[in-house]
Amino acid sequence: MSQFVTDRDQVIVPPMDQYNQELVNNVHPPDWVNPEPAPRYDLVVIGAGTAGLVTAAGAAIFGAKVALIEKHLMGGDCTIVGCVPSKAMIRSSRVVADIQNAARYGIGTSGEISVDFAAVMERLRQVRAQISPNDSAKKFQQDYGVDVFFGEAKFASADTVSVAGKSLHFRKAAIATGSRAAELSIEGLAEAGYLTNENVFELTERPHRLGVIGGGYIGCELAQTFRRLGSEVTLLQQSSRLLSRADEDAAAIVQKTFEQEGIQLLLQSKIQRIERQGAEKIIHYEQDGKEQSVTVDEILVGVGRSPNVENLNLEIVGVDYDEKRGVIVNDYLQTTNPKIYAVGDICMEWKYTHAADAAARILIQNALFAILGLGRKKLSSLIMPSCTFTDPEVATVGMSLKEAQQQGIEVQILNVPMNKVDRAIVDGEVEGFAKIYLQKGTSKMIGATIVARHAGDMINEITLAMTHKLGIGALANTIHPYPTQAEAIRKAADEYSRDRLTPFVKKLASSWVKLRR
Repeated sequence: MSQFVTDRDQVIVPPMDQYNQELVNNVHPPDWVNPEPAPRYDLVVIGAGTAGLVTAAGAAIFGAKVALIEKHLMGGDCTIVGCVPSKAMIRSSRVVADIQNAARYGIGTSGEISVDFAAVMERLRQVRAQISPNDSAKKFQQDYGVDVFFGEAKFASADTVSVAGKSLHFRKAAIATGSRAAELSIEGLAEAGYLTNENVFELTERPHRLGVIGGGYIGCELAQTFRRLGSEVTLLQQSSRLLSRADEDAAAIVQKTFEQEGIQLLLQSKIQRIERQGAEKIIHYEQDGKEQSVTVDEILVGVGRSPNVENLNLEIVGVDYDEKRGVIVNDYLQTTNPKIYAVGDICMEWKYTHAADAAARILIQNALFAILGLGRKKLSSLIMPSCTFTDPEVATVGMSLKEAQQQGIEVQILNVPMNKVDRAIVDGEVEGFAKIYLQKGTSKMIGATIVARHAGDMINEITLAMTHKLGIGALANTIHPYPTQAEAIRKAADEYSRDRLTPFVKKLASSWVKLRR
């Protein structure tokens, strides 16, 4: 279910107001004329989402002749239907939550909070349009010297990609076509109609009753957002808890928060079928062996991603792919055709904007500059953080405790609850914790989970330390401004330092002090 339609040569992003018109003018200009192709490109990039944009811009900055092809809108999921619009909605929903909790801070509010949903969505479109020049066709053409082509790309021969009737010859190519919302084979779902991240941001009227299918990061973020903006929200999840890949304690905090905010959670529920009756949609599900139903006005599906591997003619250039996993690459992002690389959602398990950005930089070096003696970089060398932008946020980096145990790694856990952090107490944001996982018997950090309102910002300190192979002692020796919530990290490091003080060392230190008296 696409978020845009094509009217002749015009891409339309509903509602086509001044902000979406500005967006389209930047990322798929209606008057754009594809350039005449160069005789040969050092790199042809297919797809202008984050992975493709970073690849194209980076290669061009280093002097490569680059062509960039986009079928729909430059900016891809992140700018158009992902990070940017969702975080704009989340920001509005946090304002609502802060006002609702204002009395806790001695601030009185009169009357009920009025949420103008249409205005919230208008702000979303305004913010997206404001950011879109960064991904615009004109910027890439004028600032980076990239030849930008709009149209559907297909491999035509071993060194040629065709687009809009033109043939682009390449030395190397990069596939960055991304992914889309995964489809569910639920009886009646298609007929009833449903939302995904690809069209939910087109809404101008708030659904009174919203059913969310899926308790992963997309489902959880949007369920909480719509609830705070005034919708009655029911979330259906097949497993026994939310955020099934997250730390169990972290998921429990999110679940508790959702219940307190009035989100109806139907865990361990299996959807049988969906029925439409007029404007209403009835979700029939089984839970605890009983068939039950819930009636909603809209259904939002957030159950993962499917790679965009179709219609590229990958077979004729010897690029192997899987319909679920996407394009098959090695650790250097090279496909089964050594001249063709892939990057981003199309081939990576990490479906994050920042992961696509980081991997694109690896691709540039491996595809174009390894021959200069710079060496090749591996995807597996990346220390990858992630964040689920619920409130509180759940941020992670490195291994989870479960992953470490599966690999037979003995783990020491350093855990500081946020209710032990002065600034969290002052802020009234004590739900959460900072956990750091050490390889037992060493100071080596192998992973971390932080649950806090701004956990996504806090995790960066640990990511930096792990990237540069700094032990936990480096965090203990880092001075943190007081009072900040990031002190939870220093407190965890101090816990490690205290644990190192064996009874013998304590006794020795005590004896030394006595001698100095």
